[in-house]
Amino acid sequence: MSSIILYLIAFLLFLISYKRDRRKTKKALLTGVKAIENILPQFLGIILIVGLTLSILNPEIISKIIGSNSNILGVLLSAILGSIAMMPTFVAFSTGDMLLKNGAGIAQVAALISTLTLIGIVTIPLEVKYIGKKAAIYRNLVAFIFSIIVAFFVGLVVKII
Repeated sequence: MSSIILYLIAFLLFLISYKRDRRKTKKALLTGVKAIENILPQFLGIILIVGLTLSILNPEIISKIIGSNSNILGVLLSAILGSIAMMPTFVAFSTGDMLLKNGAGIAQVAALISTLTLIGIVTIPLEVKYIGKKAAIYRNLVAFIFSIIVAFFVGLVVKII
């Protein structure tokens, strides 16, 4: 429902823009199309890699590697796997739930979900193109460290509760 509302708002704003200045609106549309054309090859490559990764790294295999007794090694492995794999956030949470039900540890799942949503090893070329190599590396490194810290805090909180 919210998607329909957003599309309607975008369409109304487009009509207002077109009515105010047709030339600028057409130019903006052409600029948008060119931007999509530039990003599309990299985006398709990312989709291909993601599909292959998800077919190899199914939840059963991951839960064997990151069981609740794997401690720091399991958290690090989870963080590395999450950094490499890429999936939408809603899929990450569903995967985390499946992993927990299959015997994975809570800290390990926290590290996996955190890195899945914060880090993009697969998308680094795209990040480098837009924010620069140094910024992309720093952003991913800080996100990785943050994910490890979050995982240990989540593990501690669950033990306390």
